[in-house]
Amino acid sequence: MAVETEGKKRKWHGSVSGIVDSPLDKVWTIVSQSKRLSQWMPMVERCIDLVGDEGVPGYVRLVSGFMFPQQDGERSWIKERLVAMDSTSHSYVYKMEASNVGLDGSINSLKLIDYGDGSTLVNWSFEIDPLEGTLEDNIIDYLGFLYKSCINRIQGAIEDANKKVYETC
Repeated sequence: MAVETEGKKRKWHGSVSGIVDSPLDKVWTIVSQSKRLSQWMPMVERCIDLVGDEGVPGYVRLVSGFMFPQQDGERSWIKERLVAMDSTSHSYVYKMEASNVGLDGSINSLKLIDYGDGSTLVNWSFEIDPLEGTLEDNIIDYLGFLYKSCINRIQGAIEDANKKVYETC
């Protein structure tokens, strides 16, 4: 249940960033495709298209895996809707519409910036409704850790994709 302040829901915010030692276009190719999610998000086992076309606002996907520990040991799942995607500015925004993790209504934004010398700055920001019975710092730190671990895996996903291209030649 969200905490209300003077009739309005106050959001909790966080962000993490990291440098990937690959050019912007290669990073974008990995992070902008749902079918590649599990390559750079180690806790994601499956991503299923539900509605619409990938890359087009309104597209809905169902992501499942072990993103958030469940007391019953079951996999967590999140239904996400693409709010915006701009391949020119290399950014996108997803909203968590439903889940079994309590983060419904959360917004996740990813933006890539050319950092020079063939490297890319990845900035992942998020906002969530406050959760009753949870400390803000604890959930923001956990999400930051989770998302930073994903950023740290992008380089490996790019290298793996390059190996597969060379192996098929």
